[in-house]
Amino acid sequence: MLRIKDLSLRRGTRELLHDVNISFYAGQRVGITGANGVGKSSLFALIQKELHADAGDFFLTPNTTIAHVSQETPAVETPAIQYVKDGDIELRTIEKKIRQAELAQDGECLAHLYSDMETIEGYSANSRAGRLMHGLGFSSEQECLPVSAFSGGWRMRLNLAQALMCRSDLLLLDEPTNHLDLETVIWLEDWLRAYDGLLLLISHDRDFLDSVTTHIAHIEHQSLSLYTGNYSAFELLRAEQLANQQAQYQKQQRQIQHMQKFVDRFRAKASKATQAQSRIKALERMTIIGQAHVDSPFDFSFKKPASLPDPILRLEQASAGYQGKAIVSDINLNIVIGDRIGLLGHNGAGKSTLIKLLAGELGCIQGEIIPARGMQVGYFAQHQLEQLDGQASPLLHLKRIDPKASEQQLRSYLGGFAFHGDMAVANVAPFSGGEKARLVLALLVYQRPNFLLLDEPTNHLDLEMRLALTTALQDFEGAMIVVSHDRHLLRTVADTLMLVSNGHVSEFDGDLDDYRRLVREQEKIEQGNDADRNNAGINKKLLRQQAAEHRQKLKPLKNKLKKLEQKLDTLNREKSQLHEELTDTAMYDEVNKQKLQGHLARQAVIEQSLQEIEGQWLLLQEELEVIEV
Repeated sequence: MLRIKDLSLRRGTRELLHDVNISFYAGQRVGITGANGVGKSSLFALIQKELHADAGDFFLTPNTTIAHVSQETPAVETPAIQYVKDGDIELRTIEKKIRQAELAQDGECLAHLYSDMETIEGYSANSRAGRLMHGLGFSSEQECLPVSAFSGGWRMRLNLAQALMCRSDLLLLDEPTNHLDLETVIWLEDWLRAYDGLLLLISHDRDFLDSVTTHIAHIEHQSLSLYTGNYSAFELLRAEQLANQQAQYQKQQRQIQHMQKFVDRFRAKASKATQAQSRIKALERMTIIGQAHVDSPFDFSFKKPASLPDPILRLEQASAGYQGKAIVSDINLNIVIGDRIGLLGHNGAGKSTLIKLLAGELGCIQGEIIPARGMQVGYFAQHQLEQLDGQASPLLHLKRIDPKASEQQLRSYLGGFAFHGDMAVANVAPFSGGEKARLVLALLVYQRPNFLLLDEPTNHLDLEMRLALTTALQDFEGAMIVVSHDRHLLRTVADTLMLVSNGHVSEFDGDLDDYRRLVREQEKIEQGNDADRNNAGINKKLLRQQAAEHRQKLKPLKNKLKKLEQKLDTLNREKSQLHEELTDTAMYDEVNKQKLQGHLARQAVIEQSLQEIEGQWLLLQEELEVIEV
């Protein structure tokens, strides 16, 4: 369906892609991955004919309909549902022809057009558009509001709905989850898995990629390589390739050094000149294998806070909202050092309101908020990106926080967030959203907070930065509350999940998989008929009871699985360490013979244990899947 042949692509003087050959087909859902700036969005621009190839070309099946999410939404007075329906070009074309035929009173033409309308299910277009809007978080009342009535984030949702409304053969999505909450991300995953055209998806959300994709197309070193499977499968295969590449590289470097020593030693001796020359030619012919650059460009961590008061903050019967109207009420929280809380709840439920209350940006309408003496809040929110001084550099932003620090110290620190060289002293105004988010995080980390409040911290961040942030958060010693649609982040840093729903905050008894099931079951209820909706309160109560009973049945199995996974992690770490030691040539010296034998024996034991535990894990997983169904 989409074939790329001998393609080279430049942006300015920089070559992004060189001599690329690849084919994509209908039914494939392909995640486009690679570091920022390697050419992912440029590839989309090429397919949409906004860019032209420097060499080679790409070919699409004739009459291919391409859908993409527009980055601009005009502040028009068009009702939202009509704006979404504009995405169905075929529908709008037939509607226009019907109006023309009606004016011309052409009965035969009208008959054909009415038949065409039925063929494309045009008479149910309102229902289809409504379902898309509902899935993306819009209420029935919002369907008739003008586009101009919505904020920027909600207009982006309208653009996404418009793209999904299109009867496309090829769907291009560039970071579609950035303006979505977790519930909407779950809905979008289900919709995309049912899409039968070719999907090309740029995303830095690994759980989203895992759930949706059938293939990964990875851009690196100006090449584009296609891998079968989701992101986790790609990550595993890529890690193996890099490990093999690193081993090859090290082996080759030893060979090169050995040959070079011979050349240097015998170049001047006539008796050895022939051998030296042959080795020189061999060195010239040898393709130098690039060392595997697996290290992240980001390297930072949270330093130990100056103080760790415990508890750090209490809420007693607190209520918060806007203009005297409470969004969340009767909150009782005792936050202590070591708390790592992930907040769940649909968009508008009050998660950000609660975060703002804790950050001091909102006051209590009722009740009391009691901070500890010495509490140092580190608050990250999207609006802070816009509050950066556009005419100041990252270095100046940091200098304002710590005037006494030397420039070299501050530059070294900024380097951990990939602000190197001229970028450290460049004005912030032209920075991308990802670069601004990194700077806000850098400023936050530098101030050594003991209480972190993170509201969607991964928006605009690439996979490498998300991984670095996750790693840093795991070692954070204070208390932390996180709102995020990035489930990988929540899984790895949150120990407790709390649900914000119906104006209240309560602990969620389950994990993110349980929450995903709850969201889907609630969605089914909401899609019922009017009679079902009238009984929704009863159904939801029954649903919560059933979900709680279901979780209790699953708990023992999940606990066993967790223990087995911990054993597997421990064994795999030991296996990797042994493998690393066994690749050291010194291990095979005579003096290390006994140690070598011990390592080989331990390696055999580990392999046997891994096989046994993996077998137990698979049996338990199958049992769990049967119960979950």
